[in-house]
Amino acid sequence: MKTTTILETLVVAALAAGQVHAAPLSLHDATITATYNGSAADVLGLDHLFAQEPGSNTSTLDPTDSGVEFLTADYLFGFDFGADGKLTIYENMPVPTGDYKLTFDFGATLPAAITSFTLLDGSQADGVPGLSVIDGHTIGLDLGGLAWHGDFASITTQIGAAGSGTSVPEPAVPALLLAGACALALGRKRGRRA
Repeated sequence: MKTTTILETLVVAALAAGQVHAAPLSLHDATITATYNGSAADVLGLDHLFAQEPGSNTSTLDPTDSGVEFLTADYLFGFDFGADGKLTIYENMPVPTGDYKLTFDFGATLPAAITSFTLLDGSQADGVPGLSVIDGHTIGLDLGGLAWHGDFASITTQIGAAGSGTSVPEPAVPALLLAGACALALGRKRGRRA
């Protein structure tokens, strides 16, 4: 029984060691193209001074980091991307019930593929936003299920890429499995002697 517990512990440790951990993704030189409910025309970018014109759904990061990179054309939401991969979403006025789906495509301007998109702080809204990684350079955001806590409330998310984090290097996984098999064999041998 004791040997089985040791083996189970080693297998769990091996599986945990083999998992890839997400690290913040640098957006430093990113160019972002956005859509709002499927429409490129309904997103206004900083590079176009938030004017509703062709191409206004594309922007680079604000070099002063003092404001948002995108507004929706209905001015309900603002989106502030940080060079560290954080995305803060601002609610600018009361949001009526409806569909509020966005995509942000970084094209080939990222140093690595996007592997995660997670909520860091959603305390200023009730509900959970829909966050998805569409592909290695595009994220999806669904704000339709949120009830915001007043004008200019915000939530913060993190865009991540595969990174080593604090995981055990991959060669340790076979070593841990081998150690577990040895422990099981020793336990069986001791059981036969008794």
